Amino acid sequence: MAIEKIHIEQFLELAKHYPVIDVRSPGEYKHAHIPNAHSLPLFTDEERKVVGTTYKQQSREQAIKIGLDFFGPKMRKMVEEVESIVGSQESGVNPSRIVLTYCWRGGMRSAGVAWLLDLYGFKVYTLIGGYKKFRNYVLDTFKIPFCFNILGGYTGSGKTELLKALQQKGERVIDLEGFADHKGSAFGNIGMPAQPSQEMFENFLATCLNEVGSQKSEVGNPLTSYVIPQTSGIWLEDESQRIGLVNIPNELWKNMRQSAVYFLDIPFEERLKHIVQEYGSLEQEKVIDAITRISQKLGNLNTKTAILLLKEGKITESFEILLKYYDKLYFKSLHNREGINSLLHTVECKSITPENTSILALHFQHQYQTS
Repeated sequence: MAIEKIHIEQFLELAKHYPVIDVRSPGEYKHAHIPNAHSLPLFTDEERKVVGTTYKQQSREQAIKIGLDFFGPKMRKMVEEVESIVGSQESGVNPSRIVLTYCWRGGMRSAGVAWLLDLYGFKVYTLIGGYKKFRNYVLDTFKIPFCFNILGGYTGSGKTELLKALQQKGERVIDLEGFADHKGSAFGNIGMPAQPSQEMFENFLATCLNEVGSQKSEVGNPLTSYVIPQTSGIWLEDESQRIGLVNIPNELWKNMRQSAVYFLDIPFEERLKHIVQEYGSLEQEKVIDAITRISQKLGNLNTKTAILLLKEGKITESFEILLKYYDKLYFKSLHNREGINSLLHTVECKSITPENTSILALHFQHQYQTS
């Protein structure tokens, strides 16, 4: 079989069906990689450093020789690991034995591993330009003028749950907080896994944007009795640009701030009950730490009162103080965007429930049909 070098678009299309092998060092992979790629490093972090130093200080030929010293003893294990990933031909899993590989620039590392796998009998595709080309693709994605619908609402409005319900009903959805592994407030990291690097967050986001951007809403979806027009665009939750430790890319953020906002107007009492249910069982010390982190903006008296009430087990009273603070914060953010009067569409909901998708859809239809 011949090794084929392919461009990023074809590479990512094939990646939907066949395994992707990242042959860069463990440190490079850990920092960020193409989503769903398997790590199969040709060199360890230290070996990569040695080869790179030799290349710069001595010669390309000497660097290759040292690289071969590192590569040789690993050949059998690498083949067996790829076999495990791909599955044997006899098992009927990926009978064509197709694999995709990439390194940093599509150079010697991916070429070396591709040669080995081709020799063994795999059909191998390598990415022209490597991971660097993928990163260009990611950054270019954020410049695309996607049509967005922003789901807004004060804290505790159940926006994340509503997005999931919309997705189940066939709508196109991007879960920013899901990719960020953070719920977006000072309390958003409690009980959550470690956040991805900024680069990895962008990789997840761009891949999903391109995937859902090419889909159409399922008009007439049998799961629902309503229809949102196919031109409805992609639903995202209204967020601050910073979600925990990661940031929404500037170009994407600008697009979001210029998009229509569908504001869920839900009574304060209903939102407070929802927040207590969601955060009330979290570890008390971590909640107190989070309150302390926002003390400067919350105010000294409110901070002390909220913490004291929490320690006394008066969770609802404590969270009421916090919710009022976040309401003021969100109101300022919501109205601090150009053209908000024409962008803002208020959707009145009496309670927090996935059935709000129907109310939202009817409001959207009316707005769409009269625009």
